Amino acid sequence: MERLRAEAAALDEYAEYRRIVGDDDGGKIFTPEEYEEYKRKVLPIRLQNRLYVSWRSPTGMDCKLVGPETLCFCTHRYKQHKTDYEVIPKDRPICVPCRVSRCQCQSYHYVPLNGTQPIRCRCKHFADQHSAAPGFSCNSCSKCSGFHSCFTCGCGQPTYAHETVVETKQERLAQGKPVGQDVPYAAMGGLTGFSSLAEGYMRLDDSGIGAPSAELLESPVTSMDHPFLKAFEGPSSSAQTISQIAGCSTATMQVSHDGRSEEDDMAYFEKRYQERLKKEKAAKQTEKSPVRSKKP
Repeated sequence: MERLRAEAAALDEYAEYRRIVGDDDGGKIFTPEEYEEYKRKVLPIRLQNRLYVSWRSPTGMDCKLVGPETLCFCTHRYKQHKTDYEVIPKDRPICVPCRVSRCQCQSYHYVPLNGTQPIRCRCKHFADQHSAAPGFSCNSCSKCSGFHSCFTCGCGQPTYAHETVVETKQERLAQGKPVGQDVPYAAMGGLTGFSSLAEGYMRLDDSGIGAPSAELLESPVTSMDHPFLKAFEGPSSSAQTISQIAGCSTATMQVSHDGRSEEDDMAYFEKRYQERLKKEKAAKQTEKSPVRSKKP
């Protein structure tokens, strides 16, 4: 048991080391002295000068919050770019160049995926067939003036309407966007919590489209609302609504009270089912009749 605990503690320490150091050790683990010196030098920079990276729609929603493993247009991950700055550059936009040898990427640029596959440009070639140099010209054809994709994001806006935004903590706070807690880990980008992993339109928090307003939550249920809401219609307080849903006895009374509409729904669907059976039977008879007329 003691051995297992020691191994678990060693794994935790290594995971912590890897989150802090990343690839800065060049593949050779630092000695304890080098590790302490690295933390003494780098951690204050990360805690004070963290860069928040997001892929933003024209409406201002952060559709994608970039993390250490998020791929860039150059096919390298965010953690492989320069993310630590002793002094934040004054020029905007802030450049986050790729540190991989011979990569032409001058600043991190997010491009979405279609599932697990790269999206296509209007020249019909994939994103990874384009150059990572500014302009993003196509390597497979000469007619392409630069990567331009009409692939639609979950927010409803095309890819070309989005932009990769690199900003400071102060700039995000000025916009009312979440910044999370100060952490010593490398290349955290825009990640501020577990919900940051979801796409913008799926996050009901300040990092996405925003939580529903109190006015919306307190508004009365109408005929245009979902049947689930109508079944539990009652006092329009969100707390009371939750208690109604949680209380089985109350829910049973609500549903039983609306039993007449349930019977009407069953009758309606039964009627439609019978109509479909009649149509299928008539169609089979129509198919058989020409065959019978050919017989002597």
